[in-house]
Amino acid sequence: MTRPVAETAAAADAIASGMTQPSLREATAIWFRIGCLSFGGAAAQVAMLHRVVVDEKRWVEERRFLDALNYCTLLPGPEAQQLATYLGFILHGVRGGVIAGLLFVIPGALVMMALCFLYVLGRGLGVVEGIFFGIKAAVIAIVIEALLKIGKRALKTPFLLCAAATSFVTLAFLDVDFPVVILAAAVAGLLLSALKPGWLGRRVQTLESAAPAPGQTAAAFRAALVWTVIWWAPVGLAAAMLGPAHLLVDVGLFFSKLAMITFGGAYAVLAYLADAAVHDKGWVSAAEMIDGLGLAETTPGPTILVNQFAAFLAGWRQPQPFPPAVAASLSALMAVWVTFAPSFVWIFAGSPFVERVRSNPRIAGALSVITAAVAGVIASLVLKFALGVLFEQVQVLHWGALQAPVPVVTTLNWAALLLAIGATVLLFRLHRGVIETVLWLGAAGIVVTFLKTFV
Repeated sequence: MTRPVAETAAAADAIASGMTQPSLREATAIWFRIGCLSFGGAAAQVAMLHRVVVDEKRWVEERRFLDALNYCTLLPGPEAQQLATYLGFILHGVRGGVIAGLLFVIPGALVMMALCFLYVLGRGLGVVEGIFFGIKAAVIAIVIEALLKIGKRALKTPFLLCAAATSFVTLAFLDVDFPVVILAAAVAGLLLSALKPGWLGRRVQTLESAAPAPGQTAAAFRAALVWTVIWWAPVGLAAAMLGPAHLLVDVGLFFSKLAMITFGGAYAVLAYLADAAVHDKGWVSAAEMIDGLGLAETTPGPTILVNQFAAFLAGWRQPQPFPPAVAASLSALMAVWVTFAPSFVWIFAGSPFVERVRSNPRIAGALSVITAAVAGVIASLVLKFALGVLFEQVQVLHWGALQAPVPVVTTLNWAALLLAIGATVLLFRLHRGVIETVLWLGAAGIVVTFLKTFV
């Protein structure tokens, strides 16, 4: 029996470069371990992949790892999961990519499912309410930290700083959707990369990438077609069995769209998700979205598992014709699938063209402006989350096309403010990790909640 071409090529490359070629069983065990331990967001997850695959196991060369990472940053969706998928593909072809990509997500998705049940079944219990009161305060500091990290990396020129500011104003004070902001940023980046690359902190470049090898284009097309069908199969099955207006179909369509515009990580898309899920669809409340982000931060795997939380609550509240627990589970699974399945399409279809795409200055320019715009998106998210957590009442004032959230000052929640300050001190002053901060704030929230019963 012959081995897949990609797998034999990987073995030949490994031998030529002094790298080690693992067996599929050995690699699977490592992917499962990484999936169980991948806490801390995309940066920490990428660092773990590098430490294991490049430094410890010597399965992939440094340069090839960086090429893969740079390519994944150009794609919509969770870059760490896509990187794991690509590394699995490098080592063992399509089956290796599928195994690595799935195992990166499954442990976290299982933990999140358990936490979702705890969330809905524990309502009204003082301990559970206290934990989530503290988590809400922690989320403010966590999102501010994400904003500072992206801003430091992305806002390198005055134009990029203006792009971030424009994005913030557009989302915070105008009724403009997130996809429109991302599309405008991409168009601006494409144009400026040709006309004014210096505005993006780039030099004038010419394209010198080689044409794809014979057969690569056809193979990429087949891969894209197959995985697109696999991606949409559950949505089509739900529509056929339950009707096109059923919640499962709506969840599948909504999170599929979200997966195609998720540039810049989970925080970037949360503002759009929160607005659509809260106001347009009524699946969750604004406070619940903050809880979901806090839970996603405490689980292994991508932070975008907050999608699973929102879909779970939607299914719990609109269960027909299933019992609530079944409907919620199916809805959560649908959200997880359509969030991560597109990554397999991008990786398997685009892998033959990694260097060609990565070296394209037009695409790099578009990504520069998109990343700057994402900083503005996250800033708008900080504003919404902070107002929602710190004040009991927030009014929205309108002046023509402008709208501004204005808190009712007398409804300031002093306990939430003190906890948010504590979370900020833990993250920025004491340099504690996100998970430790969430745990401390959850414990503090329990204390505050029980103290309130005696005051």
